[in-house]
Amino acid sequence: MDHFTPFLSATLNVFETHKQMTERAIAQVSDAGLRTSLDEHTNSIAVIMKHVAGNLISRWTDFLTTDGEKQDRNRDDEFVDTFATREELLAYWERGWTTLFDSLKSLTPDDLEKTVYIRGDAHTVPLAIQRSLGHTCYHVGQIIQVARIQAGEEWNTLTVPRGQSEQFNKERWGAGKPGK
Repeated sequence: MDHFTPFLSATLNVFETHKQMTERAIAQVSDAGLRTSLDEHTNSIAVIMKHVAGNLISRWTDFLTTDGEKQDRNRDDEFVDTFATREELLAYWERGWTTLFDSLKSLTPDDLEKTVYIRGDAHTVPLAIQRSLGHTCYHVGQIIQVARIQAGEEWNTLTVPRGQSEQFNKERWGAGKPGK
């Protein structure tokens, strides 16, 4: 049985969904809001996006052949807001995601048996993929939470609105949930 195709498809789907949710969230935030930290101990949306993109570029460039922590990566700089415009930030964000998607789509079933390295530590390819997915989703959650706070009363929910689950389920399934 082919386990690779559904695994890769599911992985791509989750990454794509989280990228889209992030972009829908930040579309609701002003340029100034992207750069505003909730307090002195937290990162702004722009900084978190820069870090996610930098991580994706480092981890997924030459994924199977070089350590995921690239020699030229300056991780500390990822936590400094250096982009002059939203467009520059989004271009870097897109570069990170393009690097990820191109690399994932190039994988073959045999690649799942390979070992890759991240900061010198050996990882199976599936583990490296799951590690990247977990890291990215963690930061996506941060971005969305801060965007929600920044947007205030103007926020448009990204999922089923609070208090509307029953209505959503009825619209989706009619009288009852499947399996009941």
